[in-house]
Amino acid sequence: MGTGKFLNRTSEVRFRNLPVPGIASDAASAQKLRRLQVQIFALTWLSYASYYLTRKNFSVVKARLHEDLGVSVGALGGIDTAYLAAYALGQFVNGMLGDRFGARRVISFGMLASAGVALLFGLSSHVVLFGVAFGVNGLFQSTGWPNNVKAMAPWFSRRSRGKIMGFWCTNYQVGGIVATGLATFLLVNVGWRTAFYVPAAWVALVGVVILFRLVERPQDRGLPPVEPEEVGATPPLERRSAPPLLRLLRIPTLWCLGGAYFGLKLIRYSLLFWLPFYLHNTLGYGEGTAGYLSTAFEGGGILGAVLVGWASDRFFPNHRGRLLVPMIFALAGALFLYQVVGAAGIVANATALALVGFLLFGPDALISGAAAQDIGGPDAAGSAAGFINGLGSIGAILQGIVTATVSERWGWDALFWVFVAFAILSGCTLLPLAFTKAPNERSTASP
Repeated sequence: MGTGKFLNRTSEVRFRNLPVPGIASDAASAQKLRRLQVQIFALTWLSYASYYLTRKNFSVVKARLHEDLGVSVGALGGIDTAYLAAYALGQFVNGMLGDRFGARRVISFGMLASAGVALLFGLSSHVVLFGVAFGVNGLFQSTGWPNNVKAMAPWFSRRSRGKIMGFWCTNYQVGGIVATGLATFLLVNVGWRTAFYVPAAWVALVGVVILFRLVERPQDRGLPPVEPEEVGATPPLERRSAPPLLRLLRIPTLWCLGGAYFGLKLIRYSLLFWLPFYLHNTLGYGEGTAGYLSTAFEGGGILGAVLVGWASDRFFPNHRGRLLVPMIFALAGALFLYQVVGAAGIVANATALALVGFLLFGPDALISGAAAQDIGGPDAAGSAAGFINGLGSIGAILQGIVTATVSERWGWDALFWVFVAFAILSGCTLLPLAFTKAPNERSTASP
């Protein structure tokens, strides 16, 4: 055998046996990539979970502010609205800022600033200062999702993105549970102000760690891109002529995903905010039982995010819409089922509620995570995630009006019919993705 043929056979064997084909030139580089992938996953997961510590504490201390400082129920609701409105606006802006200045800087700034206004809230005693602090906090909180999604995008290939992001999206479920538990413990044992001080310190610490430890691209550590051919939603030349969000707004897929997410997030936030109230006041469960029973919703959601992400990679890696559409229509059926069997006992209620969570959080995580990365690519993932989550956050704002108005005028049964309708509309919004592909969209960028 000639020297040239021998070298060619050796090269073929070596590249065929790489842990990550086509990415690293040798085993050491592949191992380095694996280590960095674990590091980026852990840092961004911890970052977004930590955001909830300076977000959920206000909900926990509302009753104490009402009793001790005389803050009215209307004022407490107004503070919530200020936060949600600022959060929705910030999604559109902060995704673009991340694409412009880098996810690492924007995340770190957002966490440090959120910690600062949480500290201000804890030091305050006036309702106006509460409103200003928590409203501004909404702007800084909105740096978290689009930029952590962006930070993840360059490190994982499209063929594994659904599974990886499914696991990763457990951050906002686990983060919410931990944040509520910590704030409750501090409120009961130390005082409501400490429920802002301690979370602020932790969020600031994580922000500093992100600033010094988050690596934004494989190229920053001497590795080639995970997918060199992936350039995002538009050709490279167009990338220089327009900001990422303006390019993305030309893609119908983005609007379909954002429109569907509007409906899903309206349903999700209404259930998160009102389930204990509904279970106690309408179905007659005790306050403790209602609170614990409501966690079945998020429990089913964790399983849904993981399994739906895996299924999208396994069966629909290039066309995630074909999985999203039937699941969202199934969500409409699960909401109807919950309305029917919810009063049949704790087991039936918890089972149906977990099914709703599974069918809601699964598509929720896929749309706001992997699908946003698919469209934006490494360069515009922040803008794509910010736009989709921004439209969803508008639905989160409106859920308060929808829930209160419909439940008071026509009852909770009518409200669940409204949820069914929103689920059906969300599924219909995604129908074009299940059957067609946007003509101006690259094959590597269609969810």
